Amino acid sequence: MSKICILGMGYIGLPTALLFANNGNDVVGVDINQSVVATLNKGSMPFEEDGFQELLNSAIKNNTFRAQTVTEDADVFLVAVPTPLDKETHLSDLKYVASACEMIVSHLKKGNLVIIESTIPPKTCEKTVKSTLQKSGLKASEDFYITHCPERAIPGNTLHEMVYNDRIIGGIDKRSTELTESLYSCFVKGELHLTNSTTAEMVKLMENTFRDINIALANELAQIADEYGVNVWDAIRIANKHPRVNILNPGPGVGGHCIAIDPWFLTEDTNKGRLISLSRQINDSMPQYVLKMVREILVGVENPVITIFGVAYKGDIGDTRATPARKFIKLAEKEGYEIRVHDPFVTEFDYPLLGLSESLNGSDCIVLLTDHSVFKEIKPEEICGGMRNLNIVDTRNVVDGKAWKKVGFRVQTIGNVNIPHAEILITKRSD
Repeated sequence: MSKICILGMGYIGLPTALLFANNGNDVVGVDINQSVVATLNKGSMPFEEDGFQELLNSAIKNNTFRAQTVTEDADVFLVAVPTPLDKETHLSDLKYVASACEMIVSHLKKGNLVIIESTIPPKTCEKTVKSTLQKSGLKASEDFYITHCPERAIPGNTLHEMVYNDRIIGGIDKRSTELTESLYSCFVKGELHLTNSTTAEMVKLMENTFRDINIALANELAQIADEYGVNVWDAIRIANKHPRVNILNPGPGVGGHCIAIDPWFLTEDTNKGRLISLSRQINDSMPQYVLKMVREILVGVENPVITIFGVAYKGDIGDTRATPARKFIKLAEKEGYEIRVHDPFVTEFDYPLLGLSESLNGSDCIVLLTDHSVFKEIKPEEICGGMRNLNIVDTRNVVDGKAWKKVGFRVQTIGNVNIPHAEILITKRSD
């Protein structure tokens, strides 16, 4: 049994702690947020996701997990704190990682292993992490060991992916890698890929950068398809029948803590990366493109009211980190639109969250930004009664356009704008 001290009880650190605690280890979860610590020690999860509460119940019952606000001695220290992006400079902000390492320094002993799960730029383990931990007077690779083991889990399916996905393990030396491999083998059923720390740091960033570039391509194809009068969704589906083609779907932009941020981490210390930077610009510009669609569909409407369907950055979760909905709403407000927000999964947001009927009362247009399953199930004939004008801009290709048009809605979808600009009219509800 290893004693593991995990710093950061968020979306990654907490489930990681519970998996270790339920697989033969004594785990101490550390978080500076006293409310999170108190909630955990009462046996409750600070956020909801399938399977987590059961893991917490089991760990508390077996006395293998407890939470606190301070670090203590352990065999293994694991850092899973946020690494935000400085929006002005597009550089990683490593203050939380550095702070976590500082918290470890006074407890570091010979033979200890320090694992960084936080997403970090290449060379961070060899530079920032190593130099901070050596303030203890101990020497890395001789007295203690350092590894980068980035997470590969997606919100909504975190538990399954943490267990069954392959993992990358990259130590600053061979012994660091071996120790980490042995530790993660207690619960990871996927393959463990062993490498060095800088390669592990880069691989994590490469994975999300690939997806960001692919989405940027899809977004450009959607805009080109709008000009040619082509349904890009059909075109992508057919193109992907080619055995070596896999184009992702377009949308209103890219959100979440990873895809919208990791590409900048990869390119922050190099003068290369022009394609990566351009892809970021394309994806960041999609809220403007969606607003253009809304503007065109509401030509002639005075004091327009729009209803936002979904502010989570992806479907069927309540996570709004880096959501493109936030930028779209600010742009729309700046242009004079009155905003209503409806999202059945989100509990806290910058704007008031309204029920379905309330959000649609007097609305001129629905702007669907998140592909929640419940939006696909909405029956348009049951919601149109309170709207002033029947319009919907579907940025995710979620709704059944034919069914909505049958009720009287004007339907626009990114990459499938089928109404010539000169013929755009206001579709009013008939009493």
